Amino acid sequence: MEISKTSQKHYKLYKPYGYLSQFQSNAKHEQKKKFLGELYTFAESTMAIGRLDKNSEGLLLLTTDGQVSYDICSRKVDKEYYAQLDGAITEAAIERLKKGVEIGFKGIKYDTLPCKVTLLKTPELPATEQKIRDDRHGPTSWVSIIINEGKFRQVRKMTSAVGFPTLRLVRVRVGTITLDGLLPGTVKEMDNLL
Repeated sequence: MEISKTSQKHYKLYKPYGYLSQFQSNAKHEQKKKFLGELYTFAESTMAIGRLDKNSEGLLLLTTDGQVSYDICSRKVDKEYYAQLDGAITEAAIERLKKGVEIGFKGIKYDTLPCKVTLLKTPELPATEQKIRDDRHGPTSWVSIIINEGKFRQVRKMTSAVGFPTLRLVRVRVGTITLDGLLPGTVKEMDNLL
């Protein structure tokens, strides 16, 4: 039986800090963790398009349409993140990020693709439950990083590679879809995602 495109469900969610980008887990060590299903009653067969790690927050798209998920991932759609960094990032570090840096995962080295990086004034974002050190321990800075790939914890590894570890990471845009004032834990049903 073919499912009509009009019966598909699409959502955008502000994933709060501390939640996993999955709906449940049967693993005993994950039973006390927070899952997306605690935030909203999603349609059956809903899947996250990409992921945000437990310590990241922001825009997460979800759908029941596997083709939409594939299209968003395979088209190398831009993803924009706001990252609060440990220290006052230098212009030299920004230039290195723009050109691509070497990161690794499970012993395999990878050179990131060139990306867009812009220094930001402190953005207006909702407060987070995450404890972030304060100015008594030195300056922090904010950057916008726009990538079109999605390696495991890529933005965090990129900023660390240039000497400015990420303290807070918020995805604010996927393609043309933005947070549009959503607050952490809130969900909005969408007509489509493409």
